[in-house]
Amino acid sequence: MNNAGHGPTRRLRGSGGLAGVALLAAFWLLWLLGSAPRGTPAPQPTITILVWHWPFTDQPPELPGDTCTRYGITRCHLSANRSLLASADAVVFHHRELQTRRSHLPLAQRPQGQPWVWASMESPSHTHGLSRLRGIFNWVLSYRRDSDIFVPYGRLEPHSGPLPPLPTKSRVAAWVVSNFQERQLRARLYRQLAPHLRVDVFGRANGRPLCTSCLVPTVARYRFYLSFENSQHRDYITEKFWRNALVAGTVPVVLGPPRATYEAFAPADAFVHVDDFGSAQELAAFLTGMNESRYRRFFAWRDRLRVRLFTDWRERFCAICDRYPHLPRNQVYEDLEGWFQA
Repeated sequence: MNNAGHGPTRRLRGSGGLAGVALLAAFWLLWLLGSAPRGTPAPQPTITILVWHWPFTDQPPELPGDTCTRYGITRCHLSANRSLLASADAVVFHHRELQTRRSHLPLAQRPQGQPWVWASMESPSHTHGLSRLRGIFNWVLSYRRDSDIFVPYGRLEPHSGPLPPLPTKSRVAAWVVSNFQERQLRARLYRQLAPHLRVDVFGRANGRPLCTSCLVPTVARYRFYLSFENSQHRDYITEKFWRNALVAGTVPVVLGPPRATYEAFAPADAFVHVDDFGSAQELAAFLTGMNESRYRRFFAWRDRLRVRLFTDWRERFCAICDRYPHLPRNQVYEDLEGWFQA
């Protein structure tokens, strides 16, 4: 009877002993974790960005694993392999191919919750078919500063050391234009300027095309360059300002968004804005009457800044990875056309 009575007691004590050992083990584990080196972040997963159709071509470039690393962005995998649709962290669609219907949205195969990115560097005047894209895209990649992924055509960055000296100037003003249409504001302004200002016009529109490598050295010989955008829209400042003028070492005469927008990108004394003048004749008089000392002040920025161009679509798409952790997951552009046309 006594033996029978002690059985359960022994089992109870045995369980208590096991519990004590477990408790000691837990304290030991906590001590080990507490004494481990701190400040080492957990490794971040690689983000896969699928480019559904490469801009302006049916043949995407080679995209090795270190593609984005070249642009200072790590843990980012850029691919044009559509078989990755089900597993990609985000898919980006370039609008031109959607507009021309060379590419179609894989709506039926879209994984639930997968962010889709609408990408375009064109102005609203040359962007059509947005009404078909309501309620589809989560993020926007464009030159607009309020884009989810903001990618300008260029920017000024701090630099140390002198830039190359300014090229010798032998002529007054140049303009490179391929698509000249009289209805455009830039065409009308040129017509008004021409009687008062010698402008040498290059490009297909004038039967004087310049090869890609010829443009900058040709323009560099001029004091001014007509950085006239083909249409005037919010934040729309293209390579006509960054490459054709600033990189070439000439002063841009700008027609585009308001002066305040340009000043968000460049010093106020780095360019001439057409809005500052009451007429084309006044503008021409200002340009032709400028002395050398005044002209040199337009290049004061070169003592501390240099131009960085963003022309490679690989770099533009890698920027999605850079912004990815900070973008809203529940956002949808219900009226993409209304947003872009604003």
